[in-house]
Amino acid sequence: MNEIEQTGLATMRDCWITGGTSFELAPAAWKDIAAGANPDERERRLLAIAAQALEIALRPAAPKTLKRRPPLPELALPMLPERLRPLLRAALKHAADARSKSRVVALVASRGFVLHPMDWMPAASDQTSPDVYAPWIDWQAGVDGEKHTSREQLTAQNWDEFYPAARRTALADMRRTAPALARQLIETKGASEPAEVRLALIALMHFALGPDDVPFLKSLSADRSGKVRELAGRLLARLGQHGKPGDGGPEDPISELAAFITEGKSGFIRRRTTYAPTKLKSPAQERRRAELFETCNLVDLADRFGVSESDFIGAWQFGADNNVDILVARMVAASGSDAAVTHMADTLVAEGGKPALFVLHLMPRLDSRRQRVLIRLILKDTQYLGALSLAEGVEAGWLDWADLTNGKTLPALRTAVAGNDDAVKRGVDQLLETLGFLATAEAAEKLIGDVVAAGMAPAAPSLALLRLNACLTRP
Repeated sequence: MNEIEQTGLATMRDCWITGGTSFELAPAAWKDIAAGANPDERERRLLAIAAQALEIALRPAAPKTLKRRPPLPELALPMLPERLRPLLRAALKHAADARSKSRVVALVASRGFVLHPMDWMPAASDQTSPDVYAPWIDWQAGVDGEKHTSREQLTAQNWDEFYPAARRTALADMRRTAPALARQLIETKGASEPAEVRLALIALMHFALGPDDVPFLKSLSADRSGKVRELAGRLLARLGQHGKPGDGGPEDPISELAAFITEGKSGFIRRRTTYAPTKLKSPAQERRRAELFETCNLVDLADRFGVSESDFIGAWQFGADNNVDILVARMVAASGSDAAVTHMADTLVAEGGKPALFVLHLMPRLDSRRQRVLIRLILKDTQYLGALSLAEGVEAGWLDWADLTNGKTLPALRTAVAGNDDAVKRGVDQLLETLGFLATAEAAEKLIGDVVAAGMAPAAPSLALLRLNACLTRP
């Protein structure tokens, strides 16, 4: 419809508004349609044509850049039942950040369901959602609609038919079941990928990492990406492989880091070697030490002192400086061997108290049994309940009611709920959210009843995830 026709249509509308007739103002084509009827019917016909023109002809044209998307892929798990979606939306609304929302998503997936796309969608850059969402992540990224995710086994021939998330999921599964085959694929096809994608593929090598991976990881020392070289070095360190030998001088990072550590002796009869952080004189030195802990590997540092990884961890004086203890824990998590990680975790858990909290930094490297032992230990003592929110990589929905009643957690929760301290109540909200992720459905239901009996409103938003958990049963 051109401008003249639009002006004429506006004039006809004005006539109708004032109670007049518009037949003489109508376009010739419209008159042909309405001419055979009586005056009233004529006006009704013109009104119908005008309404159609306004509804259709004046609708803004779609931009030429608009592209038709392929249908949203169907996921491997059933959609969350409709009756539970209000509870889900309440839990997502209460989740403060992306990390909290991802816990809601993980809990639902652990019970065998996926979310409705109108309630939640992963971002194209999402790498933390459950694997079942890989087709949606690729759908978000695949704006051109030219590729299709495949459920066939990933091979070098169909590599390009997989979107990145589906490819990562397939490679991760393959590393668990056929690590050599997955390594060959990464070696063959990964070299031509951009640095960011190459880094994500190399990171999958931590699944079933073994001595057979050493030659390939060593070959990455010539990779054009510094991040890939650093990651490969840390994976090699987990296998006991040393990095490039330093010259031992002041410019050597390992020697520089060792200079920030004091070697001593303890015990009157059996003199035992100890390692402790050196007291530094300036914040600049502390920053430099932190940088070195983040870039150096445990095996190289232990070798610098002439001991094994486990001997170095066993001789470290935890408690002398909490900030440095955290740096040591992170270095062990990033570059320690499996034996060193489990040795450190078992040692600190056995010691209990605050040192046990440093194990939280090792969580992604620990098996589920050790993770559960640590969480039960924290719940039993309650002195460091707030640290539970730091736990990463923990499974959802396994904490029994007996785990909550076997300690001081419930009495502490009841006291905090009944009190008037706002800061304490904020801590309660955070803990209830964490327990809503960890608890079984039965434990979640009982916990809701317990805190409501203590004085919490039954409709309190902080109970949102617990309410969803209590109603979530497997399909």
